[in-house]
Amino acid sequence: MPKLLALIDGSLYTQSVCDHSVWAAGGGDGSVRLMHVLGRRGASSAPANLSGTLEVDGRDALLDELASLDEQQARLAQRRGRVVLDEAKARLEEAGVGKVEVTLRNGDLIDTALEFESDVDLIVIGKRGEAADFAKLHLGSNLERVVRSSTKPVLVASRAFKPIKRFLIAFDGGASAMKAVDHISRNPAFSGLEGEILTVGPDTSEARSTLDRMVDMLKAGGHTVQADVVSGQADKVIANRVEQGGIDLLVMGAYGHSRIRNLIIGSTTTEMIRSCLIPIMLFR
Repeated sequence: MPKLLALIDGSLYTQSVCDHSVWAAGGGDGSVRLMHVLGRRGASSAPANLSGTLEVDGRDALLDELASLDEQQARLAQRRGRVVLDEAKARLEEAGVGKVEVTLRNGDLIDTALEFESDVDLIVIGKRGEAADFAKLHLGSNLERVVRSSTKPVLVASRAFKPIKRFLIAFDGGASAMKAVDHISRNPAFSGLEGEILTVGPDTSEARSTLDRMVDMLKAGGHTVQADVVSGQADKVIANRVEQGGIDLLVMGAYGHSRIRNLIIGSTTTEMIRSCLIPIMLFR
């Protein structure tokens, strides 16, 4: 029975995260823990130094008012968080998910997610967060941190869920890509789906032999899969195959190179998440 951790924040992506979780959980066969983490607020809303700017009575009154405002904002955030979780839970239960738990925490999202990840098979998160409408070309601030920190696969939900019928594995021969193939071959959510496995690079006998082994593994899991090797720039080749092949889900390894290299020449992972309109399942 698959166990999922779904990270929601009340943004436009919350419903999509829920719907992708329903698919990944296999409906009533799986369980989902919905988690909403309230970020750490500043230690105080008061100016750092009020000496010499206000009279003593005025300063004390201002500090009292700011403290009261902090408390009110914290209470409102808690209430909003509970509403977000309750609505998400109702959506999952209505869709038939067998077991749904909710967790509301204060603190850092990554630390909290890592606390619970040992007991789950997959983490689901939206591509963008609460500023989705204002940052069309930017990824959610926590997305890369979650993917880089977690040892579990991460399903990045697109803005709206649509039925998944065809998947594409971008296979580079690395450990994370091998892990992806193994996961899919044993995952009941992929049962009955058509798949492709694509390597971008020179079309050598070694590349073909490796792909043949991966295809055999997937076919042993009951999947219908075809394989191909295509030369070119990875992100462009993959994006073109996604568009031309009617792909509903992209599966790939995540951040295979160092942060410094990514800063200099960019990251295929980041580019695919940013440009693809379909969900992406990432493996570390």
